[in-house]
Amino acid sequence: MSAARNFDDLEYQQALGSPSPPTFERPELYPAALPAQESKPAGPLKRDLVAGLEKGLAVIEAFDQERPRLTISEVAIRTGLTRAAARRYLLTLTHLGFVTQDRKMFALAPRVLRLGQSYMHSARLPRIVEPELHKLAFALKEASSAGVLDGDDVICIAATNSGRLVAPALQPGMRVPAHCSGNGRVMLAALAPAELDAWLARQQLTALTPHTITQPERLRQEIARAGSLGYACIDQELELGLRTVAVPLKNYRGEVVASLNICAHASRMSMEQLLEQCLPPLLQAQTHLRMLL
Repeated sequence: MSAARNFDDLEYQQALGSPSPPTFERPELYPAALPAQESKPAGPLKRDLVAGLEKGLAVIEAFDQERPRLTISEVAIRTGLTRAAARRYLLTLTHLGFVTQDRKMFALAPRVLRLGQSYMHSARLPRIVEPELHKLAFALKEASSAGVLDGDDVICIAATNSGRLVAPALQPGMRVPAHCSGNGRVMLAALAPAELDAWLARQQLTALTPHTITQPERLRQEIARAGSLGYACIDQELELGLRTVAVPLKNYRGEVVASLNICAHASRMSMEQLLEQCLPPLLQAQTHLRMLL
């Protein structure tokens, strides 16, 4: 046997982690070789990620409506960073113009809006959805919005209020809990069973109103109901006086990529009226958008 042949056999044994079998055609006969065929982990490898960017964005996300101004220690607690690391990130973001400093307090600067504008100006989904929102608002004289699922929340990507003040914060960039919003329910209904189980397992279901569903099993039933009906109804679970009906937005492959809703004040419209008057136009918009997504 030549030296080249011996080298090839050794290389083959090392690759499989087992003695060299007499043939390549039947790998199922050699169980020891199977671990080498394990599937690759989902997502990028840790060495391919930029930890500094991840932490810097976490610092930006630490600020919200409840805590618009934070100290270094508060940022450290909210992000899980050390105080020294939080200080460095805050000073860097201040230098770049994304954060302002007033003595010991830090706050986001208007320049942060450039991050959201980059999405709104470049993303295809909001541009496609917005004309349909305006059509619905013009026809129904009610507020409408579209959103996407992001972790535990729904992020509004487009909205119009038709001149009626229904929800003061109804605007692009607004985040609401997915468990008590119509847009959230229809997108949760599109998750695979294992994904929905994992999502429910990590939730702390907070009651935003006396009507909010906070029992996991009851919420699961409502999500399944939304999936079966093809739409979701929310009666004052997110905000007192706010009623919504929502439908999923699917692309041409049938994948749910977003959701669309109509919002009305409870003093103007009952749930029955909302379904009767607003669901048919929503379904028409859903059908039209499927040809474009």
